[in-house]
Amino acid sequence: MTFIAQSASCEQSDVCRELLDLTGQIYVARALSWLATGGASIVLIVVLAWLITRLVKRHIPRLVALTADKQTQDAGLLVDNGGPQEQEVSEETRLTHTLRLNRVRQRATTLGQVGAQVLAGIVWFLAFLMVLGQLGLNLAPLLAGAGVVGIALGFGAQQLVRDFLSGIFIIFEDQYGVGDVVTVADITGTVERVSLRTTKLRDIEGTAWFVPNGELKAVGNRSQLWARAVLDIEVSYDTDVDNAGAIMKQIADRLWRDKIDAVTILAEPEYWGVEKFGADGVTLRLVVRTEPTEQWAVARELRRRIKTAFDEAGVSIPFPQREIWLRQPDDKAPLPH
Repeated sequence: MTFIAQSASCEQSDVCRELLDLTGQIYVARALSWLATGGASIVLIVVLAWLITRLVKRHIPRLVALTADKQTQDAGLLVDNGGPQEQEVSEETRLTHTLRLNRVRQRATTLGQVGAQVLAGIVWFLAFLMVLGQLGLNLAPLLAGAGVVGIALGFGAQQLVRDFLSGIFIIFEDQYGVGDVVTVADITGTVERVSLRTTKLRDIEGTAWFVPNGELKAVGNRSQLWARAVLDIEVSYDTDVDNAGAIMKQIADRLWRDKIDAVTILAEPEYWGVEKFGADGVTLRLVVRTEPTEQWAVARELRRRIKTAFDEAGVSIPFPQREIWLRQPDDKAPLPH
């Protein structure tokens, strides 16, 4: 009687009845029957979704990068040896074209990463709906309910919506991208990842910062196309400032012409003159235009060379000095009791 009852529970499926005849266990027969029909379809959907997302994450960034290279080539920015094609140009123009090319590639990297994430999310969402369909659920009421829930979440998660909208504008306005050095509030670091919701920064100490895009009120990009090294060097008041400025300009010009691998200067350095009078000395300003993120290396090398040149020329860099006045008591004044 038990076997007949179990057979009756499988009467709607020929596969289930055959498996029940083989195993004699209704639960095993039902499980194997489900795997042979709807379960196999669900497994196939999940496997296909996984494969598609892997392909998307691997090839979408490459496709975007190839498209960007094609556009830059059509625009005349892509070069064989770091400079514009088919014409003789100055070193400054060649470097400018190279920087613009690098900027296009940075933007392509950011767009490729974000595009892959968005497409992967869409694939998994569609796979989820297909799995629900295989389980026999009616998707029409589910989608209608999801719309209502989405509206409710939109009111309750306004910060999340603002993060996504800010992320969209950040990417399409090219405010910054992967590899840029940016300053957000009190955080300065290199952008490692940009998504629609957050931006990941790595500061100089190696700390990873995750900043919601909706919180980015003002962002300073220190590496978009070019940067500037600003050196304020103080000399003592008895120094000939014209001579000291000429030495600084000469050292900067020599570094520019040397073209060492450690630093890259884009244009002729500029000596701007006396910047301010301080408590201990006079501040002279030197400005050098560099490649993005090269301003710190250029400034360090210039300080080293200027210090050596000042020592040789006898130009003194001041240290804190104070004048102390001592008042002697009047001999005729009455002594205190």
